[in-house]
Amino acid sequence: MDKRSFIKFLSAIMAGRIVSPLFARLPASELKNWAGNLAYSTDNLYAATSLEQVRQFVKTQSKLKVLGTRHCFNKIADSTNQFLSLKEMDESIALDPQAQTVTVAAPTTYGQLSPYLHSKGFALHNLASLPHISVAGSCSTATHGSGDKNGNLSTAVSGLEFVTASGELLKLSRQNDGEKFAGAVVGLGALGVITKVTLAIQPTYTMRQYVYENLPLAQVKDHFDAIETSAYSVSLFTDWQKQRFSEVWIKSRTEPGQAFDATPEFYGAKLATRNLHPIAELSAENCTEQMGVPGPWYERLPHFKMGFTPSAGKELQSEYFVPRPHAVEAILAIERLRDQISPHLLISEIRVIAADDLWMSPCYKQPCATIHFTWKQDWPAVSKLLPVIEKELRPFKARPHWGKLFSTPPQELKSIYEKLPAFVDLCKIYDPQGKFRNEFLNINIFSS
Repeated sequence: MDKRSFIKFLSAIMAGRIVSPLFARLPASELKNWAGNLAYSTDNLYAATSLEQVRQFVKTQSKLKVLGTRHCFNKIADSTNQFLSLKEMDESIALDPQAQTVTVAAPTTYGQLSPYLHSKGFALHNLASLPHISVAGSCSTATHGSGDKNGNLSTAVSGLEFVTASGELLKLSRQNDGEKFAGAVVGLGALGVITKVTLAIQPTYTMRQYVYENLPLAQVKDHFDAIETSAYSVSLFTDWQKQRFSEVWIKSRTEPGQAFDATPEFYGAKLATRNLHPIAELSAENCTEQMGVPGPWYERLPHFKMGFTPSAGKELQSEYFVPRPHAVEAILAIERLRDQISPHLLISEIRVIAADDLWMSPCYKQPCATIHFTWKQDWPAVSKLLPVIEKELRPFKARPHWGKLFSTPPQELKSIYEKLPAFVDLCKIYDPQGKFRNEFLNINIFSS
């Protein structure tokens, strides 16, 4: 299917509004992920309705994985034995205004949590491009938003509650558990069943979003840091053709000293005169409001509205984290592959994220730029491209997103994650027999 036909297909499906896009119309006989590219290896699914049921179920199983919002594109959450769903459990939200924290049940999505926080006068520091994803799953895979001074979503975690392999309920906090906590937050589903997450919050804030069109590659090359630090959150979109970035999405807080001055031109790019989708040919109906219209943080930080399906799901995704000092070199290395990449690509996005202290986070002790690829759903073609892309990024020790598609060899992962051996030891404390391991984890984390 050529790009024009694919876009028409996307547009037709995206026109409909649905209530719960991540769980809509899954075949009764076969469990699949959100994108539909992955059929899980078992349809054995137990839905717990209480914490006690979770503990008892974990005790009785030899192998299991938790099935969340199914937004990972690889097999990190797959199981050949048994799935556990927490979706039917109590979704109460416990706000602590004095401590400026909120505690939520693991399956709670950011789309559910954010309006509640705003109504109480609070906010999160960052959100991903999709609000549909769960808090626990997002933090466990170091999913991120954007911003020069903004850490990924897991950096907001101040406490974790999870059930270990023995059925014990364990609580860890940033304040009391130091290194264990730093190792557990981005846990990749390997330590236990997360039941609650406590997040740091801040006073609510208002934002504006602007989009610019056709930013020259030469300007990115010469002014990358200035562009990315120009506002609270900045995203660059490109198909790697014509030596330009087709769109720049700028998300600005409205407080004095933080507001972005939306001049008609931005480093050679022109201010858009209408709302746009990252894929310019698609309708912007599903996208968050632009054109500088002020709105609450949770309606501007994501790219897509909660009430809509963000895309048809007929896509694949890959993403690589490059140390910030090498961002421009990495971008130029990928740009040289444009003629190989573009026929299979829907869009790429460049963002920056602040450093953190979480062991298995791609931003561990280094601020990063990320190069994201949204592919047409053609795995044979994409699977051949990934090693080519990774070869170009290898000099920069690029780290792949844990929930997306990559082919980075396990030995290379071990060389670029200095805390991986310590993480393995931590997993053995809480899951000595490997109850929560699967093929993905055995290959990429636990192989010798």
